[in-house]
Amino acid sequence: MKILCLSDNHAYCDEGLLHHVAWADEVWHAGDWLNLDMHKAITAMGKPILGVHGNVDGQDVKLEYPVEQFAMREGLKVYMIHIGGKPGKFPDRVKFILEKYTPEIMVCGHSHILMVKKDPKFPKTLYINPGSCGLHGFHKVRTALRFEINAGAIEKMEVVEWEKRSM
Repeated sequence: MKILCLSDNHAYCDEGLLHHVAWADEVWHAGDWLNLDMHKAITAMGKPILGVHGNVDGQDVKLEYPVEQFAMREGLKVYMIHIGGKPGKFPDRVKFILEKYTPEIMVCGHSHILMVKKDPKFPKTLYINPGSCGLHGFHKVRTALRFEINAGAIEKMEVVEWEKRSM
């Protein structure tokens, strides 16, 4: 299963993003959509989306996506939330979920900082933050992650980068 993992597009969607959507079997979006334009573009391509809403999303996005997701993909438990902290600095609710649900993959956004890391306190969980694929924010490069999940293993993970053009 090929996954394109995105976050924080902040209403921005272009051909560069959609090129990678075409590659994917499923798109994971960790919130801050701002509107449903990207959702509509991805679903028009026939791609399923696993997503959550973020802290700046309006009611339209909140009706489409929950605040957090729990899913199984290719034998791996996935937990997704927009504001999830980072390894070593997880909020109490996230710590509780990591202890009780023990996902193999945790996906969050919000920080606009790409990070893939394990926390020694939660060694079974791979923390994934794809950074920001939108134009708004302090990040200098727009990022996403592409990877595959096969028979319970994450494989071929790669960073996708785009130049951040001024608005």
